[in-house]
Order: sequence, then C-alpha cells, then structure tokens
Amino acid sequence: MGGESDGLREYHGKRDFGRTGEPAGEGMPGEGGEPRFVVQIHDASTLHFDFRLQVAGVLKSWSVPKGPSADPSDKRLAVPTEDHPLEYEEFEGVIPAGEYGGGTVIVWDHGTYEPLSHDRRGRPVDFAESLAHGHARFRLHGAKLRGEYALTRFRGGPDRSAGEDAAWLLVKTAGGGRGHGTPDPRRARSARTGRTLARVAAEDGRG
Repeated sequence: MGGESDGLREYHGKRDFGRTGEPAGEGMPGEGGEPRFVVQIHDASTLHFDFRLQVAGVLKSWSVPKGPSADPSDKRLAVPTEDHPLEYEEFEGVIPAGEYGGGTVIVWDHGTYEPLSHDRRGRPVDFAESLAHGHARFRLHGAKLRGEYALTRFRGGPDRSAGEDAAWLLVKTAGGGRGHGTPDPRRARSARTGRTLARVAAEDGRG
C-alpha cells in the first residue's frame, strides 16, 4: 500500500482548492484517542447523507441516500466514495457551483466510535482489514447516533477503483436505546452550529 497521501489522491484530483473551502488535508494519522466519525448532510445534485469513519489517517466515506437509521429493520444503501481528510469532520459550508459536489453541507452528527469486528475465535480484527473483507461492526458514540452498527458489502470487490457498482448496507444492530430516526434533511440542524441547510446556504453562500 502507498503512503497516506496516496489515500487522498482521488480527493485532491477532484477539487480546486482555490475555489472550494473544503480542507486540503495532510492525510496524517490522528493523535491517539478513539477514532472519529461524522455524518454530513449534502445538498448537491441529489440530497443525501455522507457517512465517514476515521480509518488509518483518513475518513473512509460512503454516500447514504436515505441517511443512517436507528431502526434495526432499516437497511440503508451506502455507496463508497473517495477517502476524505480527517479535517473534513469539521467542514460545513457551501461548495461552489461547478466544483465537484457543488452544494451545501452541514455536520448532522459527529463523535467517536469503537471497532467491534472480531474473528471466529472472538479475537479482535484490525478495522481496516475487516472493511477490506466487506463486513465491519462498530459502536457509535455521537450526539444523535448511538449503539452498534454494521457495514456490509453486498456488491463489488474491495478495490473501489474496479468499478462504480460497489455497494454496502449500513444497519443498526443493537444498543443505544430508542435513538433518533433519520430526520427530514431540510429541517435537520447541524450538530456543530445548530444551522439548517437553508441557513448555511444563505450565510455561507454569499458572493
């Protein structure tokens, strides 16, 4: 495998950082502590949620059209996208029209997560390895999302560049009490600033 900068090559190649306010990122490993996660609502060509987990110095990312659900009976489609820099956890604002992913972004939820993947003997498995094998379990500790979830690949191979048909399912498996259902994204408020998509578009989209 290449260096961490290689993990962001696709991310960098799609963006003009002279125009977009998105972080360029250094792709450096995080400093200790539990790994982070973030869920952003992205009002681009389609309105969707972006689900990101800190793995090996980058945010592994999936586009989740209907958003994560606290209901274990909901199986949410999650389509892998390019790795993002760790700094993207804090990104909220307007990506200019004409730029990749042009539209408004808010941070709907963020926090830490615990990897829970293990082998048949109950021994912990490296989280990046479990993702490469197509099934990873984890416990979210967010402001809105809490409890155990799983990501399972049901279409496509481990190499995302092999085709654009790769797809996963994001499902809540246990824990966390009642939790919150997926909100109406147009009315949802940022976990960072309390702003809605419309307010961010009005305040950050000027000029």
